[in-house]
Amino acid sequence: MASLTNTKDSFGWVSISLHWLMAVALIAMYFVGDWMVGLDYYDKWYKDAPYIHKSIGVIIGLLMLARLLWNVLQAKPTYLDVKSTVMNMMASLTHYFFYLMVFIMVVSGYLISTANGQGVEIFGLFEVPALLPDDKDRGELAGKVHEYLGLGFMVLVAIHALAALVHHFFMKDRTLKRMLGLKS
Repeated sequence: MASLTNTKDSFGWVSISLHWLMAVALIAMYFVGDWMVGLDYYDKWYKDAPYIHKSIGVIIGLLMLARLLWNVLQAKPTYLDVKSTVMNMMASLTHYFFYLMVFIMVVSGYLISTANGQGVEIFGLFEVPALLPDDKDRGELAGKVHEYLGLGFMVLVAIHALAALVHHFFMKDRTLKRMLGLKS
């Protein structure tokens, strides 16, 4: 059983839980976002879906900050194949791109949501204020960034998942098992 914290050999439950929670939430957010832009004014979800999407988006941004801080404070498990510097570099770059893409998606989502000069209410608990004056053009540009980055993110998710399966079934190493919290 994995411990709460990382070791040089394995990921801890906090890292594993944050990884899978973020993976499920971000993939779901992509599909919800894609679905909700097609809603018309008379659909019962026309206002509720964007409200939920924005609220979860802000929570994802906060979780990403927590995950980043956690990763900085934790030991980083060593790569399983220390001789394959190219593969290890690709894995590191992929993770950096994931972090960068999520932060840009959160910021662009915020810019879309505040383009009318109003803050973003988060499940009625608090509001993230609009820091910039209303600007429809900025909202349109942020919308394009958000859309294309979301699509690029999903492509990277597919590549990441495929790489994990290649490690597991063809290379027969522990890469996937480590991220599932399994020992052998």
